[in-house]
Amino acid sequence: MTEYWVSQGNKWCEFCKIYIANNNLSIRTHELGQRHKDNVAKRLANMRKESTAREKEQKEAARALEQIETKAKRSYQKDVASFQEASKSGSGASLAAPGDGYEFDAGSGYYYNKSNGFYYDANSGLYYSNDLGKWVTQEEAFKSSSQSKAKVEDEAGSKGRGGPAPGRVVSTSLNPTRSIKGAAPSSIAVSKRKRDNEKPKVMSKEDEAALKAREAARKRVEEREKPLLGLYKSYQLG
Repeated sequence: MTEYWVSQGNKWCEFCKIYIANNNLSIRTHELGQRHKDNVAKRLANMRKESTAREKEQKEAARALEQIETKAKRSYQKDVASFQEASKSGSGASLAAPGDGYEFDAGSGYYYNKSNGFYYDANSGLYYSNDLGKWVTQEEAFKSSSQSKAKVEDEAGSKGRGGPAPGRVVSTSLNPTRSIKGAAPSSIAVSKRKRDNEKPKVMSKEDEAALKAREAARKRVEEREKPLLGLYKSYQLG
């Protein structure tokens, strides 16, 4: 029996980026070579460097987050301390309503004054309105309220004083066919409207036959009177 030679193909080396014969002897010889060993060592060194750099980046990110949290915590504690000091110093803060006209609004949790539209916070002693759009002190709120009242009074006065005088009231229409608002329409306009809105009458067959008969009779009378009409004219000329 005849035996045929069969090719075993080639093997790719990932470290050296070359093809080698796909047999045990060639593979063993290549792996024991200095070139292959150097490439393997270089690959391992690169992997260690990448791992070290990745760990360093992760540590730096964790350190940055920790610093941010620490700063935020310090800022919060500082704000709380300043708020407590302001409350203790009695800078206008009161647990009761500031005066008459303020009623507690359960929906918002603040005192509300319907007359000027201001909200009052009993904890901070500040005032808020939709016109201002921010929390202000009592002095600023009083000043803003006074300015808004003066502006409203000026607008009301200008509306009462300004404007042209009313013109003369005309009770009758100059055009008889044109109706005045609130007055009864004229007979001319009514009759015209009726004529415009009238629809043509539909004639029955009997009416059409009678109409044709009348037309035929009229034509016969005209035919009979034609000779007499000529004699009458000649008699007048003679």
